[in-house]
Amino acid sequence: MTHAENSDASHAEAIPVTVRCGVPEGAENTVAGLYWEAFGRKLGAALNPPATGQRFIAAHLHLDRAVVALAGDQVVAVAGYQLHGRGLTGGGVADVLDTYGLLRGMPRLALLALLERTPAAGQLVMDGIAVAAQFRGRGIGSLLLGEVFRIAAEHHCAQVRLDVIDVNPRARSLYERHGFTAVHTEQTPYLRRLMGFSAVTTMHRPVTPQAGGRP
Repeated sequence: MTHAENSDASHAEAIPVTVRCGVPEGAENTVAGLYWEAFGRKLGAALNPPATGQRFIAAHLHLDRAVVALAGDQVVAVAGYQLHGRGLTGGGVADVLDTYGLLRGMPRLALLALLERTPAAGQLVMDGIAVAAQFRGRGIGSLLLGEVFRIAAEHHCAQVRLDVIDVNPRARSLYERHGFTAVHTEQTPYLRRLMGFSAVTTMHRPVTPQAGGRP
C-alpha cells in the first residue's frame, strides 16, 4: 500500500458511517461507480465501454431498492436487492437498444439475461455489496447485511437469497459468517473468459420475523 493509500485509509477510519435505506437523490453516479468497481468484470461484457455502462446503470436505478452506507453525505457502500419484482438496477429491452443500438444491443440483452435472478415466492434476492476501497475492513458489509435482513423481515420474507461467484471467496466468507448456506453450485466454464468466473453458488439465509413489520 502506498503512502497516499495509507493516508486515505486512515482518513476514512476517522469518518463515522451511518446506514440508511434507499439511495439519496443525486447519488446515482456514485452508486453506479461503486457497482462498476465491484462488478464491472461481470457486467462489462454486456455494458462496456465502462463510461457507457456506468451511465446506463445510473440512469436506470430504482432508488428504493438498496441499503447504503454514508460517510457524511457521501455514499461509500451499497447493497442492492430485488423485492416484489423490482431491483436496484433497472433498464429494459428498449433502454438497452436505445443506448447501444440494435446490432450491438441484441447480444448484450442475451448476456444480461444470463445474469438475471428472479425471486421465488417469499424471497428477497440480494444483488451484491459494493464498498469503496478506502472504507473496506470496517465491517460495513455486515452493517448493510443487517439492514437487508431487517427489510426482508418487514416484508414478511421467509428467506434471503444471493449468488456468489467462484472468484470472490471473501464475499462468500462474509455471507457464511452471517448465516448463509450454499444450496446449489452451477458450473459456468463458458463464462470464464467472457465474464471472469466459471461457477456460481446460490446461498440462502432464513429470515427471523420481527414484530411491527409492514404488511
